[in-house]
Amino acid sequence: MKKFHVGLLPRIVIAIILGILFGNLLPGALVRLFVTFNAIFSEFLNFSIPLIIVGLVTIAIADIGKGAGKMLVVTALIAYGATLFSGFLSYFTGATIFPSLIETGVPLEEVSEAQGILPYFSVAIPPLMNVMTALVLAFTLGLGLAHMESDALKNVARDFQEIIVRTISAVILPLLPIYIFGIFLNMTHSGQVFGILMVFIKIIGIIFLLHIFLLVFQYCIAALFVRKNPFKLLGRMMPAYFTALGTQSSAATIPVTLEQTKKNGVSTDIAGFVIPLCATIHLSGSTLKIVACALALMIMQGMPYDFPLFAGFIFMLGITMVAAPGVPGGAIMAALGILQSMLGFDESAQALMIALYIAMDSFGTACNVTGDGAIALIIDKVMNRKR
Repeated sequence: MKKFHVGLLPRIVIAIILGILFGNLLPGALVRLFVTFNAIFSEFLNFSIPLIIVGLVTIAIADIGKGAGKMLVVTALIAYGATLFSGFLSYFTGATIFPSLIETGVPLEEVSEAQGILPYFSVAIPPLMNVMTALVLAFTLGLGLAHMESDALKNVARDFQEIIVRTISAVILPLLPIYIFGIFLNMTHSGQVFGILMVFIKIIGIIFLLHIFLLVFQYCIAALFVRKNPFKLLGRMMPAYFTALGTQSSAATIPVTLEQTKKNGVSTDIAGFVIPLCATIHLSGSTLKIVACALALMIMQGMPYDFPLFAGFIFMLGITMVAAPGVPGGAIMAALGILQSMLGFDESAQALMIALYIAMDSFGTACNVTGDGAIALIIDKVMNRKR
């Protein structure tokens, strides 16, 4: 008998709906119970963030640096450039449109302590290091491992990566719906849920339109290299797009992306190299979402922001996204550290970022993998020209 499985996105949606429904029904004592859970889970999340960065970024950089040939360097630069472009596109669009859509001064700190409700108790779990220390440590170890002959330390790093990935998939992601339920329970309790939900709907609509524009733009650029119709090229990648919508995983979609990329005329050896690599290092759709959601929440809270702040954030996010593991919601977990350290996001803002991101996770992943096909077309033309 086949086991019935409910995906992460449906569980998050159910949690949000139940949180809104029960927000005005549950007595204060029960609401306080969820506030207590959220307080403990927030502590655990803060403890985990530096470990997630070290565990995932270290081995990702070590693998990318391994045997860095011309094709690897060219592919990595194009993928990073595409990711940066999507981040800046998201920022400038959001900075132009969001202020007219979003009401400023929404106090998100009330979300975690609605109407003065405090947890029954709290457990302090101090992180082993701060986020910036974790990032620098991960970069140092990753670059060092990339140039070492011995695999002993690299195998230790891989084992640690496996521990972190299992912690995300077996502990953090299963508990997220309860955490999100508690967040929306409190928002309903404090009477601010409907205003925030309307903002969410507007943001999701704009991000979806940006995804479509980004894909068309990427294939128009690729079409300039290969001199083919960009819409026909994009049309052939639709099986990969819809496969990613269902799986929410770039890695799980690789076989379909590979097949459709070959149908677009990319040579077998180039496609076999670029598509698996870009499934790890090219995350334009994910970056676009995170930048837009972060900007929206900062405007909502009345937090100061400017271009230099977001420029630094986008450059760092482009590197951190490489650490996103092949699990739904992995990219936002990898990004929590720099959201906290560079943009000053507290637990409430981080929780809303997770909810917003996972609500659009399928579309971001689909944008990522479909864009991989455009990069493969460019690499195929560039590398064949050099031969």
